Amino acid sequence: MLTIQKKLSNLFYVILGLPSTAMGFALSIQIAVLSWILRTKYNLEIDQIGIVWAAGPIAGILGQPIIGMISDKVWFWGGRRRPFIIIGGILAGLMIFALPNIDKIDNFFGIGSLMAVAITVALTLDLSINISFNPTRSIIADVTPDGQPRTKGYTWMQSISNLFGSAAYLIGALAGNYFLIYAGVAIVIIFSILPLFFIEEPRKLISSVDPGKNAGNTAKEGMGHTPKSPTQWGELFKLYFAHGFSWLGIQTMFVYMFAFLEQKMPALSNTSVPDQNARLGQMIGWSFFILNAAGSIWPAFLLEPMSKKLGRVKTHAMMVATMALGYFGIVLWAKNAVILYSMMCILTFGWAAVVSLPFAIMSEKVDKARMGFFMGIFNLSVVIPQLISSSVLGTVIKNSADKGMIFIISGFSLAISAVLWLFVKENRKVG
Repeated sequence: MLTIQKKLSNLFYVILGLPSTAMGFALSIQIAVLSWILRTKYNLEIDQIGIVWAAGPIAGILGQPIIGMISDKVWFWGGRRRPFIIIGGILAGLMIFALPNIDKIDNFFGIGSLMAVAITVALTLDLSINISFNPTRSIIADVTPDGQPRTKGYTWMQSISNLFGSAAYLIGALAGNYFLIYAGVAIVIIFSILPLFFIEEPRKLISSVDPGKNAGNTAKEGMGHTPKSPTQWGELFKLYFAHGFSWLGIQTMFVYMFAFLEQKMPALSNTSVPDQNARLGQMIGWSFFILNAAGSIWPAFLLEPMSKKLGRVKTHAMMVATMALGYFGIVLWAKNAVILYSMMCILTFGWAAVVSLPFAIMSEKVDKARMGFFMGIFNLSVVIPQLISSSVLGTVIKNSADKGMIFIISGFSLAISAVLWLFVKENRKVG
């Protein structure tokens, strides 16, 4: 084990966050590019785009729990989580490369259906991300002690991930989405593989159900865990529902924001079609760049200090409520790019919290020896809302005369989530 891991140095936290950053970068590319390219290059309708997006959550419903459960039990290639991170990272890179080549793939294999190929690529990409996302998050719990060190692991993870996610959107806005795609292939594969040479996984995981079992091996194996109580199923279900409503609103924004911009931004409709498509992609890129750039600051420098004083649950509920207000602000006032970008700044607080704090909260409510499995179950609170948004809400939004409905749905979903988070109990005293 390297000294940086033994001491849990800041450098180690940075390295520990890079595999998750790779998957976050892949997800950022998917968010920035998928709807845009399906609309502008392949001319799919809103509800068809929703169907393509639905393929990913379907994969995640089964993919994450199964991969998580398997990764808790196996050991090969020098790790428990490592093999799945490597495999998922390589597959994700290949599917990103496939995005602008869906028509070529269709012609090469003679399939005769862009929808079928698009769904296959989206399904494989999302499954690849799901294969890796679970282990990249589980490995943080595996090598950090309970409490503030683990909170630091997840907040630093998300700060780094959001920083690179914002870079993805900035690249798309400045250099174009096609350059983003091909640069992303290299970044995703490198960040998935290289950091694993600097992280030593514990060979044994200590079960919180049996605190005495293997306790003597804790320091030897590098766990540093303090076994606590068995899995708190009641608290988990409250957490799942609260987190699920957050993702219902967030996914609705990710998938259908382009429709809002097409209708509400005069600068887009007043240009020729090619320029309109380019400007649409650029505005989406700048919006999500802001979301992730500011969001990269808050986890380590705002959320972690706040969670020490107020507790993670209260801090998270406050940030989610702030995000709901930002969504309603978009509906009421976003008539031009400046106001839209201002509202996106407000959304950054909730976004930073949603993708960091729930993992730390959840990880202390489950059996540590089954962390991969529970990370997979936790992912259902993400993919099921994504599936609802992609499959059900697509028709609702297509038939709505006012595309502001997109952010009305998002705002109410986040408001409900904030209330539900208040019913989740904090595991430890704050202060």
